[in-house]
Amino acid sequence: MSNNKKLVEAITSMEEDFAQWYTDVVLKAELIDYSSVKGCMVIKPAGYAIWELIQRQLDDMFKETGVENVYMPLFIPESLLQKEKDHVEGFAPEVAWVTHGGLEPLQERLCVRPTSETLFCDFYANEIQSYRDLPKLYNQWCSVVRWEKTTRPFLRSREFLWQEGHTAHATAREAEERTIQMLNVYADFYEQVLAIPVIKGRKTDKEKFAGAEATYTIEALMHDGKALQSGTSHNFGDGFARAFGIQYTDKENKLQYVHQTSWGMTTRMIGAIIMVHGDDNGLVLPPNVAPVQVMIIPIQQKKEGVLEKAEELKKMLADFRVKIDDSDKSPGYKFSEQEMRGFPIRVEIGPKDMAAGQCVVVRRDNGEKKVVPLTQLKETIQKTLEDIHRNLFDKARKHLEGHTYTATTMEEFKELAEEKPGFIKAMWCGDRECEDAIKEKIGVTSRCIPFKQEHVGGTCIHCHKETDTMVYWGKAY
Repeated sequence: MSNNKKLVEAITSMEEDFAQWYTDVVLKAELIDYSSVKGCMVIKPAGYAIWELIQRQLDDMFKETGVENVYMPLFIPESLLQKEKDHVEGFAPEVAWVTHGGLEPLQERLCVRPTSETLFCDFYANEIQSYRDLPKLYNQWCSVVRWEKTTRPFLRSREFLWQEGHTAHATAREAEERTIQMLNVYADFYEQVLAIPVIKGRKTDKEKFAGAEATYTIEALMHDGKALQSGTSHNFGDGFARAFGIQYTDKENKLQYVHQTSWGMTTRMIGAIIMVHGDDNGLVLPPNVAPVQVMIIPIQQKKEGVLEKAEELKKMLADFRVKIDDSDKSPGYKFSEQEMRGFPIRVEIGPKDMAAGQCVVVRRDNGEKKVVPLTQLKETIQKTLEDIHRNLFDKARKHLEGHTYTATTMEEFKELAEEKPGFIKAMWCGDRECEDAIKEKIGVTSRCIPFKQEHVGGTCIHCHKETDTMVYWGKAY
């Protein structure tokens, strides 16, 4: 029991210091380790296994919409990056440059990709000639580099893993439809796979992607009341196409510019899982992305037949991701470790259970423990995993709803921002000056203009102009 207590004490309480709790969890659960490369992290097997499950399921969802995977170079010539003015200005502060090849200075600097719009555009300019070549529905899984000043595991690092989709279409309508379609894929993934509810909407012009006509986003709320931009989908219109000369001959034999989209999600999803579902005992993993869904812990494992029975149960549960902890640690330590690592279900089996033809099933999300006949184990595990997902989602949704507020005056806005962390709904006239003033005076940023609009006041909260636009505001990671 002392080992169990020691393991729990290694994690700071969420309410005491949320930032330290987060750091404790990612380190103690062995998701990451710090690297000698400043601002970069080592993703350890436990963390990378979560990413692999995310990647596999999200990739399947992409392919259901007709998307194919490709791979672009890591390096971008400076002249190529300069072709789209807004784009290069947006990324200039974060770009890492390669200036030498071996000992020789390069004739032209190479940018280490912060994103790959320019490479896809350069490729499309040669690849697309006719309307028959459209649409192009491509995605790549890769890493990117952005020279962040302040870093934090999974949430913000100088190199991170992601996917970036880049599509080209014949018409503006098709591009807009694809932009919204991929945003909906992201929202479905968050809710159906990660058990995290999101707000869907459009970014303000100030917050949109550099070079985009419109940026759409899903925003999630973390346990501490801060927002996390969790996935974005951008409609580029024909701006990049004009800069890079991407034209096609239409059915009337006339030259037209293509319309493009881009959309991406990153390893910050793992950070979202931690901060939405975790508790003072560590991780709580949604079953769909848990590398181990069921951990079997043999009790009195040195007694005859116990380990053999555990192996038998593992084979019985072959449809799930199952492991046996047959280490020489005490059962109490194993229980605590299983909780810290967030595995959804623990199955305990010992001599008394074997004699009774039963086992003990324990849920990670709510600690519920029940005795289950071995003949009903497989069915019970399936139903329990489904229920855990529902429970995690419902709990996160209640947290989101319970930490979403409405402000109709600047005084009320300021008080909410200071005393009640969460989303704040308030009206906005659409002017950049008011958006900037709200950030300066209240300390929050616009998160999105939600698709589901509500009328929470007739005028802009700052300048009092009449408006029909409601915005979600908040502090964010």
